[in-house]
Amino acid sequence: MSKKRVLITNDDGFDAVGLKALVEALKPIAHVTVVAPAFNKSACGHSMTLTRPMAFKKYDDDCYFLEDGTPTDCIFLSLHNLFDAKPDLVISGINIGSNMGEDMTYSGTVAGAMEGVLHGIPSISISQVLDTRAKEQGDLFDFSLAKKVILDIVSKIFDGGFPLGNRKLLNINIPDCEIDECNGYAITKAGYRIYGNDSHRNVDPRGNEYYWIGLHPLVWEDDEGKSDFEAVKNNKVSITPVQLDLTSYKDINKLTTWINK
Repeated sequence: MSKKRVLITNDDGFDAVGLKALVEALKPIAHVTVVAPAFNKSACGHSMTLTRPMAFKKYDDDCYFLEDGTPTDCIFLSLHNLFDAKPDLVISGINIGSNMGEDMTYSGTVAGAMEGVLHGIPSISISQVLDTRAKEQGDLFDFSLAKKVILDIVSKIFDGGFPLGNRKLLNINIPDCEIDECNGYAITKAGYRIYGNDSHRNVDPRGNEYYWIGLHPLVWEDDEGKSDFEAVKNNKVSITPVQLDLTSYKDINKLTTWINK
């Protein structure tokens, strides 16, 4: 029996250690194709490049980077140009850093999975949470738990099918702990992050003012342990079902009454 086909992307770039870890984890059970951005595209959201041409560059067997493309570009263009038939699964990651709560709206990693489900393909985004900013070099990251989790989840999907319906994806966040310290899986809701103002004003040598956006600390509203933030804090793997329908259904009648007054 031929292996299932998995299309992989990320937003950290084609040479990111998290992407390599993901490929290593899945190669034993799947035929893996990688199409990733040439450069880091963190926080690019679900953006698509419309103002310039792009080109695939092959760097290994079934591995390509897309010149100055986003994760969305990578999935969209590869599906329409590299595949005769749809792959069985799209996976975006393993991202270096968390993608929880409203941060999903910024995330190029989650956007890669969003693009997959828009084309009717079961999709997963997976991120490795980091509790410290001291880990600045990729070779210090430990993806052992993330590799174990994604192999487990993908095996379950191959054996029993994808657990969600159309235009829905799984967003997975891996706690920053050893495998034997992990407290299992938690099915979670997206939490509410509390945002600060981590922007830095500086002046360059020519006297020009510029700004640099930094990293906000992970602070969130308490939700009785139901959120992705709480799960990861308790060394649990957070799995959040995400739908692309952003309609606030409970407000439709209220808004109808308001507009007709």
